[in-house]
Amino acid sequence: MASLNKVILIGRFGKDPEVTTFENGTRKVSATLATSERYRDRDNNWVEQTDWHNIVVWGNLANDIADHRRNYMKGDLMYIEGKLRTRQYTDQQGVVRYITEVNVDKMMQLAPAKLPQSSYNAAQGQQSFGTPSQPMPADPFDSNPLPADDLPF
Repeated sequence: MASLNKVILIGRFGKDPEVTTFENGTRKVSATLATSERYRDRDNNWVEQTDWHNIVVWGNLANDIADHRRNYMKGDLMYIEGKLRTRQYTDQQGVVRYITEVNVDKMMQLAPAKLPQSSYNAAQGQQSFGTPSQPMPADPFDSNPLPADDLPF
């Protein structure tokens, strides 16, 4: 029987992506991605559960991100596609550790952490950026939008 290893995540960067360049010129981009879900507990109180994912990007996509990393930052809402990989390493104390990472094949920024100011004309459905009249409409993927300064990470 065939198998499938595919991960699709929509979440927010927990830190700015870090670029590592190796001696042979190969680049690796690492970041963490937070995904959250909200549910009601037994007492009918809202509970938010956040999971953290280690993200690793190699190859041409890593080069593109590294060359434009000012466009990617903590809090950005991202779409990530990739494969789960578990690897082992030995830490500085000599202990063998295991880490599970998402090796990214595709990545797309859905919304930046700090949205530019805009003016929105609902009657005509037009939006123009750069005017300080009001912020962009709320993130359509976020059921509980928070201001960028109130992000939980």
